[in-house]
Amino acid sequence: MNDYSGFKLLIVDDHAHNRFTLRTLIAAQLSPFIIEAASGQEAIDLSHQHPDIDLIILDVQMPEMDGFETAALLKLRKRTRDIPIIFLTAAFKSEEFQQRGFALGAADYLLKPIDDNLLINKISTYFRLIEKERGLNRALEQAVAERTRELAEARRYLENILEHMGEALLVLAPDGAIRRANPAARRMLGYVDEELIGMSIGDVFEEEGDEQAGAFMGTWLEALIRTGALSRIEARFIASDGRRVPILFSRTAMCDERGRLTDIICIAKNMTGYVRLDAHATEEGAFARASGEGG
Repeated sequence: MNDYSGFKLLIVDDHAHNRFTLRTLIAAQLSPFIIEAASGQEAIDLSHQHPDIDLIILDVQMPEMDGFETAALLKLRKRTRDIPIIFLTAAFKSEEFQQRGFALGAADYLLKPIDDNLLINKISTYFRLIEKERGLNRALEQAVAERTRELAEARRYLENILEHMGEALLVLAPDGAIRRANPAARRMLGYVDEELIGMSIGDVFEEEGDEQAGAFMGTWLEALIRTGALSRIEARFIASDGRRVPILFSRTAMCDERGRLTDIICIAKNMTGYVRLDAHATEEGAFARASGEGG
């Protein structure tokens, strides 16, 4: 005997003797949880009470509401529309009769009198298919949960890096509005996060030379879009108290798959306490501590 005790089966037949015969046979061979309805309306009511029905054995010839009408109503509800239905009939007369049932979602037909072995084989086949689908769904859910966990860990890792990096980080919208600032940027500028978000980069940034001050969203933005990155720019942050903080500034353009600018990543190193050595030197050798380091 196959154990399908985790499945729920609804038997619908207006004859009590037929229901007893089906219930006894199916319970002995497959042992699912079985519920019974003596009419189409009772089947509809039971489907509300048992939203986890796996399979329906439905007699076609019933008074008041026949099997076709019952199936049509079951298919109207989202919760029951996908339940496979095996129609039982003693009047399997024509192709038109068959097509009507299949159009209403019949999974199969069985003729009365019922062939016991055929009935058990069909039911067990559907239970196996449902069991396989459940297994696939569980595997998919586990894979999604694992991927979600991995992404969450990666996000926490990156957040930790951003929170503890020594350089200031600003993420800008294409129009120059500040979307995000890390703790180093907030400390350097003297703002809390809520104050910085939404401010324009022009409110906290200026380049060396009056003619370039406030030009971030002008010629520099055009060059940034064209090249993708601009680095080692000497500039100043304007702190909340008006102080000018010398910085070495880099900008990177982030674009979507269509090449449209989505974000601008800005990284600034605080150069307070450093003095310029050689206008033509590399970044690594261009500055030294004002205390005399570097000769």
